[in-house]
Amino acid sequence: MKRIIFLLFCCATLACYADGLPDLGDVSQEMISPLQERQIGEQSMYQIRANKSYLDDAEVADYLNQLGDILVSNCPEPAMDFEFFAINDNAINAFAMPGGFVGVNTGLILLAENESELASVLSHEISHVTQHHFARMISGQKYDSLAALATIAVAILAARNNPQAASAAIMGAQGGVMQRQLNFTRENEQEADRIGIATLQKSGFDTRAMPAFFERMQRATRLLEGNAPSYLRTHPITAERIADVDNRLQQTPFRLVPDSLNFQLVRAKLHAITKPPAEAIAFFKSALGDQKFGNPIANHYGLTLALLRNKQGKLAEQEFISLQNQAPFNAMITTLAGKLKRSNGQEKNLAGFYRTATQNFPQHRALVYDYAEVLLENHSYQDALKLLNEQILIHGNDQRLYELQAKTFAALGRVQEEHHALAYYFILHGNLRGAIDQLELAKQTGTDYYELSTIETELKQFRAIAAAQRNKNP
Repeated sequence: MKRIIFLLFCCATLACYADGLPDLGDVSQEMISPLQERQIGEQSMYQIRANKSYLDDAEVADYLNQLGDILVSNCPEPAMDFEFFAINDNAINAFAMPGGFVGVNTGLILLAENESELASVLSHEISHVTQHHFARMISGQKYDSLAALATIAVAILAARNNPQAASAAIMGAQGGVMQRQLNFTRENEQEADRIGIATLQKSGFDTRAMPAFFERMQRATRLLEGNAPSYLRTHPITAERIADVDNRLQQTPFRLVPDSLNFQLVRAKLHAITKPPAEAIAFFKSALGDQKFGNPIANHYGLTLALLRNKQGKLAEQEFISLQNQAPFNAMITTLAGKLKRSNGQEKNLAGFYRTATQNFPQHRALVYDYAEVLLENHSYQDALKLLNEQILIHGNDQRLYELQAKTFAALGRVQEEHHALAYYFILHGNLRGAIDQLELAKQTGTDYYELSTIETELKQFRAIAAAQRNKNP
């Protein structure tokens, strides 16, 4: 599986530097193909993951993908691959990248008062992807490579978050894209609304959450002294658009859709990890005090996590007791229990706790990371390697798994494999030079013929990509 992932990456990347793109201005070609859109999106994501604003939190990402998968399964192109991720930014924004990549700012997740509101934004962004609005946006322009288009995609993303920087960002991306192309057209937005509402309804969410969330964002605009949230700047809400949505929903009965516990826990976690610990503690104490707002289980969870971040372990343990007394069986809460056990250092059988926890929640990556670290601390290197190899077969693009795998190989004295795993870690962070350096070290330190053969192939491919990049940017 690992080899397949790398070959796919190399083929996609090399294709981005290949000549012979169809003439995007030729109406007979209509637009960029879905395969090219995916390649553009993959290239863009390597740049996004390398950015410090990318929120590398497995629990938040897994929740967004679980919610997104429900919506995608009910959208017009359910066979498309999608990846949902979070950006650590208070700005109220979400965006779709070509090829099925959808980003959501933490500020938007925290503004959503219920899961249907968040789902309404995701369904709208999914519709931009399935209707190929990005391809339509740039059709008619001519570019010399898909790599240039990937750079343009990231520049558009940056410019849409900060319109004042639009010109500089786009000129730096060598694209020559006009300001009018930063935003989807009115027709694009109405189409995404229409299809998004249908997707919401088929997925069992409250369709009226879409206009309700738009109204809340507009109220936030007034609170921001006239500075519209990024989402409203890039997805302008016109009177015509609001009327169109209202007309579509007139005959739709109101339906009360309860939030999932994970929606509430993720929001609590974002409060706990993005605010200063003391501020987060005060927020959750207020929520659990006389004011009593929000979900009590989520508030106990958030307060426990904030106390733990503030190095108040004893108080965190006491708060977790209140949480356990109310909470159902849940992967995120089990993960927090493990972190408390590790922090107090009194648990004698941590490995046993994590063995059971990962059996109960085998797909919960945050538990896997912690279990692997405990195994490494206990010098159970073969057990750690077995666990990580199994997970890499499932989550082949998870850079944290490769980092832990490299540490395990290092502990076992398997230097060649350590550097090879680090090459995967670096490439998934968008660091081509670092990946090449690690492959060269792996080549110098290894004797396994089959491993060396793979390393040679990858080195040849990566050097070709690096040379192409130098030629494009002399």
